Amino acid sequence: MKMKLPMNLQLFAEQSIYSMVTAPEVAAYWTEKQQTLPPFLGEELFPADKQLGTEIKWLKGETGAPKMLKPSAFGARAIARGRKEFDQVLTTLGFFKESKYIDENLRQQLNMVMASGNQLMIDTILKKIFDDITDLVYGAAVTREVARMQLLMTGKAELSGNGQKYELDYEFNPDHMGNAKVSWSDADTSDPFYDIQKGIEKIQLDTGETPTRAVTNLTTLNKIVANRKLNKTISIFGGGDIILGRQKVVEYFRNELGIDIVLYDKMYENEAGVATKFISDDKFALLPGTALGTTAFATTPEESDLMTSGKSNVSIVDTGVAITTMTEEDPVTVETKVSMLSLPTFENMEKVFILDAVAQP
Repeated sequence: MKMKLPMNLQLFAEQSIYSMVTAPEVAAYWTEKQQTLPPFLGEELFPADKQLGTEIKWLKGETGAPKMLKPSAFGARAIARGRKEFDQVLTTLGFFKESKYIDENLRQQLNMVMASGNQLMIDTILKKIFDDITDLVYGAAVTREVARMQLLMTGKAELSGNGQKYELDYEFNPDHMGNAKVSWSDADTSDPFYDIQKGIEKIQLDTGETPTRAVTNLTTLNKIVANRKLNKTISIFGGGDIILGRQKVVEYFRNELGIDIVLYDKMYENEAGVATKFISDDKFALLPGTALGTTAFATTPEESDLMTSGKSNVSIVDTGVAITTMTEEDPVTVETKVSMLSLPTFENMEKVFILDAVAQP
């Protein structure tokens, strides 16, 4: 039985590697493959936005609290209202680029397999080639998520690799960051409900808006669930049921504080090859119900220069990620390059409270 592959890669069996591995085919393969992958939380919190140039400009500082309209007599001129105070943030977008090659040796192996007519081997090798290439596209998505989640949970972000380092510091309001009064790991004496309530109240007092969502990971939520004081409180309201699960605790926070707790335990492999959580343990962020900012993209050099040069194949995926394929004759290689100019913005950072579940010493 033939292996069923995305895009029906069997159609390429009689073609050369040069006609198969092109930017449009890689882009189409990625589009289909992406449908099978779990989404990134940051794509919802920081939706994509395409901009011109390599610098992003965005405004922070608006509280969101409404202001009364000033009274005026009939026939009088309107009273001019000054613009709300904003701080303009100007950031140069980070440029990320990586490539993979199909060299002469691999090309010869492919030709031999194709000549053999063994469809199973052909399918397997073609799928491996396209998966290897789209790993670069997925890596671009991971890079964007790392930046977004670091900003959300620490107010800063640092991305490094290949001798380059990008540091983002949007000067997050220190008054909107806090530590638990008692570390949540102390189930007997800590009070997570109190700590979270104080964070909500701080955002309400400063912005006039109430957080409606919270983001954390399972390890941190389990510390909340294990809290003795919270268990006793919920048990009293629940008719004495002392065996509490995560669902009851989440429902209690929704009913009492009006927040929906979102768990995010997705992981990635860092530069050292170590599996790392996008959201570190002991982090708990309170958010508004709206987007926090954007994932800003700019036009890459490949997109602006190469699409009209005729020297390369270029396709764009995920709003601003460029896939470029290039053929070289000596030595015979096919290079596939993935590049992007992207960084997150954080317009609604004033409406976020970052809570650390570890008490300050």
